[in-house]
Amino acid sequence: MREAFLPSNRQAGLARLYAATALACLFACAVPLPALAQDVGDMATKVPSGSQMLLAADTLVYNNDNQTVTAVGGVQIDYGGNRLVAQKVEYNRNTKRMVASGNVEVINSDGTKINSDHIDITDDFADGFVNALRVETIDKAYFAAESAERMGGVLTTFHNGVYTACEPCEDKPDKAPTWRVKARKIIWNGEKKTVRFENANFEFFGFPLAYLPAFEIADPTVKRKSGFLIPGIVFKSDLGVGVKVPYYFALSPTYDLTVTGTGFTKQGFLGEAEWRQRFNNGEYSLKIAGIQQRDPDAFIDAAGRNVDSGEAGDPNKFRGMMGTQGQFAINARWNFGWDVLLQTDKNFSNTYAIDKYNGSVHQSSVYLTGLDGRNYFDLRAMHFEVQEDTLDSNIAARSGQQPWVLPSLDYAYIPDTSVAGGQLSFNVNSRVIRRDDLDETYFTPYFPPSGTQRVRGIEGESGRLTAQAEWKRSFVTDDGLVLTPLLALQGDVDYVNASSASLAAVNQMATNLGEQDDMRSSFARYMATAGLEMSWPLLFSMASGSSHVFEPMAQVFLRPNEQYVGGLAVPNEDAQSMVFDASTLFERDKFSGYDRIEGGSRANVGLRYSGSYINGWGTNAIFGQSYQIGGENSFDAPDLVNVGAYSGLENTKSDYVGLFGVSSPNGFAASVSGRFDEQSFEVRRAEVKAAYSGLPVSLSAKYAFIQAQPLYGFTTDRHEVTLGASTHLAENWRVFGTGTYDLQQSLLVKDGVGFAYNDSCFTYLMTYSQSRDLNTREVTQSIGFNLSFRTLGDFGSSSSAFDTTQ
Repeated sequence: MREAFLPSNRQAGLARLYAATALACLFACAVPLPALAQDVGDMATKVPSGSQMLLAADTLVYNNDNQTVTAVGGVQIDYGGNRLVAQKVEYNRNTKRMVASGNVEVINSDGTKINSDHIDITDDFADGFVNALRVETIDKAYFAAESAERMGGVLTTFHNGVYTACEPCEDKPDKAPTWRVKARKIIWNGEKKTVRFENANFEFFGFPLAYLPAFEIADPTVKRKSGFLIPGIVFKSDLGVGVKVPYYFALSPTYDLTVTGTGFTKQGFLGEAEWRQRFNNGEYSLKIAGIQQRDPDAFIDAAGRNVDSGEAGDPNKFRGMMGTQGQFAINARWNFGWDVLLQTDKNFSNTYAIDKYNGSVHQSSVYLTGLDGRNYFDLRAMHFEVQEDTLDSNIAARSGQQPWVLPSLDYAYIPDTSVAGGQLSFNVNSRVIRRDDLDETYFTPYFPPSGTQRVRGIEGESGRLTAQAEWKRSFVTDDGLVLTPLLALQGDVDYVNASSASLAAVNQMATNLGEQDDMRSSFARYMATAGLEMSWPLLFSMASGSSHVFEPMAQVFLRPNEQYVGGLAVPNEDAQSMVFDASTLFERDKFSGYDRIEGGSRANVGLRYSGSYINGWGTNAIFGQSYQIGGENSFDAPDLVNVGAYSGLENTKSDYVGLFGVSSPNGFAASVSGRFDEQSFEVRRAEVKAAYSGLPVSLSAKYAFIQAQPLYGFTTDRHEVTLGASTHLAENWRVFGTGTYDLQQSLLVKDGVGFAYNDSCFTYLMTYSQSRDLNTREVTQSIGFNLSFRTLGDFGSSSSAFDTTQ
């Protein structure tokens, strides 16, 4: 083999030869689909200025009579990171035509591969011809054509072309891919930036599925072009069948508009529009949607309640929303953004599956965040939209009366250096909550036969500023005992501006409880804590190869009583949810928020265990109890929402809490956790979970039990079982199902089945689900499906899948 660096004139000639391969690349990458990752222009050969061409071939022939230069035998040309390999390459100086033949392969610097038996092209890229063209792009999209020609420098025609995004089967390379598009003619117009298919067939598993005489899409060199997007279809029992057709307006490189119309067989026409705009440091979007409902009565259940908007008797014909989202980087550490939803009723966006706004709980917020190492700052204003079907008459009112949080502040700071050999941390939290309207069924206490009595919120305004500091350091003795002393200090400043109706509700509750009404307009409080944690991890290694760690553990926290407890003086807005279990046994403050502070001296005692076995199995466990050893028990003190009731901490000796889990290397895992009465060991709360994930079957099961809580409105025990299963019928085919059964109500609350196919280029999902109202037992059904073709797009329902078992 001989190698040569060409003189300038010959180098220029072969530069044209290699440039011809760039045009072949252009031909190959004239992709007849808009979703490809690369632009055609990006895939063309790009050679840095000053690059030197290296030619390697068995024979290099200069024919001055015919004005040709021919390289024969194992020809390889490297130029600027691009490579051409062929059996023969010839350049004709008179015709300015270059020909590469014999297993021609072009590998661009970006990894794109182009294969052809023959390339014949002019050196100015105006006209050319390519035979038996085959292309593999860097993102694994594949093209083939019997021939291709280019005319006038702007029009490229592929004859008998094929496109697919499915990788060839290694075992059966001649096997038809999952899907492909065949067209008699594919015409790429570089001036109009369009790709046109003529006499096209869409094949699925080798069988023709659809025939289109002609259709046109955007040129793949254009990332964004106006036109119709892939339509979708949905079904819901109260909406009917819906067909969604979106149209995209590419108005500018930095902003666009998408308009979508959806026709529902029961409710009529839903219109949507979304505007998006990008800037150098961020982006924002604005979406509006609305419908004049044809059949609002479809949402009224057997009891005459509107289970969708929550307003019984309201015909609610027109429903709509407006939402906007945005985020901008101020600098490397600070971000500003917003996510705001306004709608005519609490559940519109969820009912009509408005993308980005259809969550069961949507948090509208405007925020400023900063992050620097372990330090964090977050300032935001918030409002919550609870979007859920109403299952009882009280939820309707409660969901519609969400407060405004104006503002909320969280700040965390941990110094980089230790303090007195330990770690010091600071936290600041602040919030202002405002409610403009009082719903009596929600905010005032009521006393049904269950004995429920709660004041869930205050009409008016309340605010709090909290600052916390904590220091702790660990010492290890020679015997392995770990001692961790802890000091903590918290201070609060609060104010309340409550309406007369709220004050009357608090006074009524205090009277019924035999307590003092002590709601103040402002107050300050503090909590100082001195604590010590002791743990002694003991390792046991067995002859069988297993190892076990037993860690007896105890904590003691000394602190004064919680201030303003017993007089119902503290609006409890952020600590209303509290669960005492094994995961919170060793928490310094077991309340979930800042409005309540755990007071009085307390000891937590328990045992932690973990084990590992030579066969890959593992076990873990926690068991323990908490003791009030001095002062007033905060969990036994009255509260506007009874947060301490039934917690298991309201007595001097708490209930026992425990957890045991097991895991295996073959995909099986299980756990059982519970809370048990400290005297009778009766089960107060329990959860059992088991799951197996493997081939060909995956299974999951969950059982939950919560004892009756009359002060919360739950007069009977709650038992619920959830089962899920998935089985692979073949390598890519799967059937799955799930169901939740209420043992107390003897009711299948929800269930569903599904069927799915998944491979590297195609996903299919079909689901059918039912849900039942706990009171009326009325059934709501939904059917959804989704077809996803890689690089082509999705078709079907955007939110139809309940599939949770893989």
